[in-house]
Amino acid sequence: MAPTLQPVLPDYGGGCLTSVVSALLDPPESMPEWLPEPAATARQVVLLVLDGLGWDQLRQRPRLAPTLHAMVGSRITSVAPTTTATALTSLTTGLAPAVHGVVGYRVQVARGEVMNVLRWTTNRGDAREAVPPEKFQTHVAFANSGAPVVTRAEFATTGFTAAHLAGVRMHGWRVASALAVEVRHLLGQGEPFVYAYYDGVDKVAHERGFGEHYDAELVFTDRLVADLADALPPGAVLVVTSDHGQVQVGGSIVELDDELMGGVELLSGEGRFRWLHARPGAARGVLEDARGRFEHLAWVRSRDELVEEGWLGGSPAPEIERRLGDVALIPFEPVAFHDPSDAGEARMVCRHGSLTPAEAWVPLLALDPAGG
Repeated sequence: MAPTLQPVLPDYGGGCLTSVVSALLDPPESMPEWLPEPAATARQVVLLVLDGLGWDQLRQRPRLAPTLHAMVGSRITSVAPTTTATALTSLTTGLAPAVHGVVGYRVQVARGEVMNVLRWTTNRGDAREAVPPEKFQTHVAFANSGAPVVTRAEFATTGFTAAHLAGVRMHGWRVASALAVEVRHLLGQGEPFVYAYYDGVDKVAHERGFGEHYDAELVFTDRLVADLADALPPGAVLVVTSDHGQVQVGGSIVELDDELMGGVELLSGEGRFRWLHARPGAARGVLEDARGRFEHLAWVRSRDELVEEGWLGGSPAPEIERRLGDVALIPFEPVAFHDPSDAGEARMVCRHGSLTPAEAWVPLLALDPAGG
């Protein structure tokens, strides 16, 4: 049976993460509907990314996040896949995944070898020498403006930071209370644009799912947003967005059996955007087999179909295309496709990666100074 739910394809060039930074750095003369009006008229802008806070999850919990719910704005789309590595790179560079090349959480970097992009490691360990971040992703962040970035101090020297935040000035925080302090100092120094990042919601969702811990973290995050709002001098605006939403999967894990895997030599991606890398000559058979097995659970696409339908925002160059698999399994049901080589993923309760509304819609909100 064909799925009735359609994927929320990214609105590349419109209301999408790829459009946010350029609109904030150089507001267009004709303001697009998706851009909150306060953001277009501000003298200084703070762009805060709340990792993992999807539009659906936020709108379902108005009492827990009064500050966020008082902001103006609406929803925009993330990118494909809806994973932090890909989405943050699209946000900071303004480019679609097909262009910047960070096409997933775990990507093929050599025949039979997969790199975890967030950790910048392969099964051989640290990959920064074998896969230099500045060559893997060659585009600079924030239109080469050298913007300051306020994020966890331990992220400053990672391969992923080098890949998606090239050319920035790092201002690290070690406890969350310092985030607003750092932003206040930067605004006081006259910085026109400050990028800030907080990952608590995503961590709690992965570890605990939707429940008491998630609700408590959202309350805390909303207070953090209020602290940042208090740090704004006259003429400054706080803009809040996210990289992706979440789906609670829990133990609903789909194993890939030996018959299907007979034609597969490698798995990459993640549980909700799983790439199958076929053995030579086996791609067509793997696609047909996967469709027969999983079309009731997932959108099943060949690499060519996925590119033609616009999931990645263009046709990737050959060196980027080689990072992709041959067949993608992208669940619309709350399940994840298991990869036994990625043990850490199996412990996650909430996940993301697919293009369901819960994962693909993210907020784009602004604090309206006139509205208090």
